[in-house]
Amino acid sequence: MTPLERKSLLGLASLYVFRMLGLFMVLPVLALYAGDYAGSTALLVGLALGIYGLTQGLLQIPLGFLSDRFGRKPVIVGGMLVFLLGSVVAALSDSLWGVILGRALQGAGAIASTIMALLSDLTTEQNRTKAMAAIGASIGLAFGVSMIAGPALADVWGLRGVFWITALMACGGLLVVWFYIPSPAVQSRNAESQPVPQMFAELLSHGELLRLNFGIGVLHFVQMACWVAVPVILEQNLSFERNEHWWLYLLTMGLSFLAMLPFIIFGERKQQIKAVFIGAISLLVVSEFLLGASLMERQGFLLGMFLFFMAFNLLEASLPSLVSKIAPAGGKGTAMGIYSSSQFLGAFLGGVTGGVIVYYLGYQWVFWMSLVLTALWLLAAATMSRPKHLTSLVVPLEEAEAPDSDHIVGHVAGVEDIVVIPEQRVAYIKIDNNIFDQPALEAALGRKL
Repeated sequence: MTPLERKSLLGLASLYVFRMLGLFMVLPVLALYAGDYAGSTALLVGLALGIYGLTQGLLQIPLGFLSDRFGRKPVIVGGMLVFLLGSVVAALSDSLWGVILGRALQGAGAIASTIMALLSDLTTEQNRTKAMAAIGASIGLAFGVSMIAGPALADVWGLRGVFWITALMACGGLLVVWFYIPSPAVQSRNAESQPVPQMFAELLSHGELLRLNFGIGVLHFVQMACWVAVPVILEQNLSFERNEHWWLYLLTMGLSFLAMLPFIIFGERKQQIKAVFIGAISLLVVSEFLLGASLMERQGFLLGMFLFFMAFNLLEASLPSLVSKIAPAGGKGTAMGIYSSSQFLGAFLGGVTGGVIVYYLGYQWVFWMSLVLTALWLLAAATMSRPKHLTSLVVPLEEAEAPDSDHIVGHVAGVEDIVVIPEQRVAYIKIDNNIFDQPALEAALGRKL
């Protein structure tokens, strides 16, 4: 990468981390400290946990489109200001309704797609995939740190302190945008990293992608529902003091991360990603059973937490890779936009449904509901086609140049799909590197690549 690309990546990754830490640190502590607020019920705890997913899921793609018209940085700054406002509202609130409003505003600063668009503007084609992978890793890092930092900070300053720290991180993010992240010389739309409106209908009805969108929705539904129950069970049923929760998460998450790494490497190197994927969902089913069956038993419950985090991390790493492999040429950005919206809406529904179930049926039924949902996901995933290991090739076009896809796909070895977008003067080609015949493609295009 060039120095400019490295600087851009570092700035945008840190912006992601600041924002996601603020959203995630609340998860392991909100149910514990909700009693400090007026009108606290399990119903409102679930709504407060999940409401950010509703506003984020509904607004992230529209804000990405607005950034095409008004610029990336103005939309990012606006989103961070809304996030800051939400953090302050939550920090100043004395009732859970105020916390719910604050969390909704935090989610409304939905700048994920705009950040990816800016990253696309600031990186070259050959380095963009690596840059996006690094952004994905930063999100995983933020989640892991937040599970440890949230309980530790709340033990010292309470839930309001967590929200004030989130507000400070939002201020830090604004400084990064203003003074560190470069402004792009040219703003462009790249279909591999940004949604394209014309492709929504096609990809919403794509059978294999529908399975993955359902899967990420279930995964975050289950995760958010569990956070309504897990912290309270640790404290009330298993007699772990609040100041001990951080090391429980550190132990279970740290070990689960080490345990899942060999499976990720095996899946990619041996092209067994479907087997690893199905195995991870099966592990999630087992974890929900253990959590539901061990409400009064420390070892069984902690083993369930370990297996849950292992499965969650495996699936969080596998699902975006599968979307990228399955999405048609030029449709990756659109597919990821739909995928992300499914993720956030799943988190919203999980928080709300988890609160309702705890309120009316009790904590154990959260895990039984999650068990049923993950089992349904396992059935849907088991029938998916084995994904081909394809990569994307982006070919700039000369003015009025229009490759005939019918004479390329099926005739040039290794070319699986081609989409030409004339207004961008670019062709997106899906290729199988194992059998790709580049000279034949160059002959079909009439020029060197």
